Amino acid sequence: MCRKRKGVCWDLRDEARGATTLDVEAVASLCQQITRNVGQVIVGKADAVELMLLALLSEGHVLVEDVPGVGKTILARAMAISLGCSFGRIQCTPDLLPSDVTGVSVYDPSSGQFVFRPGPVVSQILLADEINRATPRTQSSLLECMAEGQITVDGKTRRLPRPFLVMATQNPIEYEGTFPLPEAQLDRFFLRLKLGYPDETEESEILLRLQYDHPIDAIEACTEPETFVRMQEAIKGIYVEDSVREYIVRLTGATRRHSDVVLGASPRGSLALFRAGQALAALRGRDYVLPDDIKHVAIPVLGHRLILKPESQLRGRAPEHVIQELLHSTAVKFEEIDNGT
Repeated sequence: MCRKRKGVCWDLRDEARGATTLDVEAVASLCQQITRNVGQVIVGKADAVELMLLALLSEGHVLVEDVPGVGKTILARAMAISLGCSFGRIQCTPDLLPSDVTGVSVYDPSSGQFVFRPGPVVSQILLADEINRATPRTQSSLLECMAEGQITVDGKTRRLPRPFLVMATQNPIEYEGTFPLPEAQLDRFFLRLKLGYPDETEESEILLRLQYDHPIDAIEACTEPETFVRMQEAIKGIYVEDSVREYIVRLTGATRRHSDVVLGASPRGSLALFRAGQALAALRGRDYVLPDDIKHVAIPVLGHRLILKPESQLRGRAPEHVIQELLHSTAVKFEEIDNGT
């Protein structure tokens, strides 16, 4: 059975991959199950969970900028368990080496050969904690992993398992002894999110849940990695009307011309907006993207890609302010349809 909308066909056999793609309603339903499952562990952060799901569905990576103790590690672990994925964790420090991330070949006396011992990056969801404490050399070792989904050790390239997501964290308050991420590496992250402090009601609920055992020990997988990979393939068929696609291009282009901006969003930012809009439409149970979908994800997707002028920063301006202005000033141009009357 094949259901079409503007050239999109769901529930069809993909001969190239040999797997049946999922219906968009099935994607939305499964994402709701994952959100509820993670919600058993993370209190009151539905927006952050949704953004992480958008990144996963779009095969992107997440940068979390927040203070310690607000649940960043637990969010990554709960998402990995919910998806049935393997979980890896790197505690970034100045003495961390690239081989500590990717793995190393070790001589095995019994076989007389070098055997590859994979590093923590050979997992499906990787938490790189306090990434700005690692040296630039170690930070760059993640670039190939994030961009290509593979690692190269001793001249041999190895594919990383799918789905694959890097969730990197950094403390926005304490900068002593850190190495700020360069713009090229910031641009590799699909979106940036912040968890923030819980309100009093949420914090009271956290204390109640953690009185005896941690709830993460009780949650189980909602799906399996193979099914989620099919979901990633499914959202690529979400329909994006020409006017919406042009709106994305004009919005990212406007960031490059804004008077407060030194460096605007790259074409990678346009593609991230495009993919995020498709993923959000699927989460909402639609097989087409609305302009409101693009507006909803614009700040988390584009905010970390803008560099403001020093004088603008001194005036208290932030990338979020610039993007909010552009969302109000950039209109969607719809084509008029001649109905013959």
